Amino acid sequence: RERIARNFGQPNPEGFRKALRIMKLAEKYGHPVVTFIDTPGAFPGLGAEERGQAEAIAFNLKEISKLKVPIVNIVIGEGGSGGALGIGVGDELLMLENSFYSVISPEGCAAILWKDQSAVSKAAENLRFLADDLVEFGVADKIIKEPPGGAHIDWLKTFSNVDKELEKALKKIEKMSVEERLEKRYQKYRKIGVFGENDEPK
Repeated sequence: RERIARNFGQPNPEGFRKALRIMKLAEKYGHPVVTFIDTPGAFPGLGAEERGQAEAIAFNLKEISKLKVPIVNIVIGEGGSGGALGIGVGDELLMLENSFYSVISPEGCAAILWKDQSAVSKAAENLRFLADDLVEFGVADKIIKEPPGGAHIDWLKTFSNVDKELEKALKKIEKMSVEERLEKRYQKYRKIGVFGENDEPK
């Protein structure tokens, strides 16, 4: 019932615009911004597209990247596609150890690339969307330990760990000047998606 009321965690464009308004309010009063990410993705319905879903996400990426206050993003479950990106720009990205952050679900990837639902495991392996992979790629900055059995077993312990890592991240970011912070944030995103070229003839 709650999942239905919350649209299964899939934001509409109005949700992204509201999030940005709140973030700008935090900037106005000098408060850091902390986002908790747990979404399968932005809502893909026709109405959402007609009301500017892609524009809302793109505008958030641009505007959040320029906020002068410290920003920490924490993936606590699913970090799905544009739904996560629309509130996921920041100075530090922390992830619970069993969370994931990906451009697409393994099911969606298997359907698009192989047109075969039996390729879901292959898709998941190739996406490399787990916390360990994302730290290796420089997308995520820190993995937050979960209690044995997972975060849902002991939420109090989990969020005690989140609290400690969040405090450390904020202290580190707050030591920087605004100029340093914005430059470091810019460079962080410039480094993501490094690619190489081969010498094969075209």
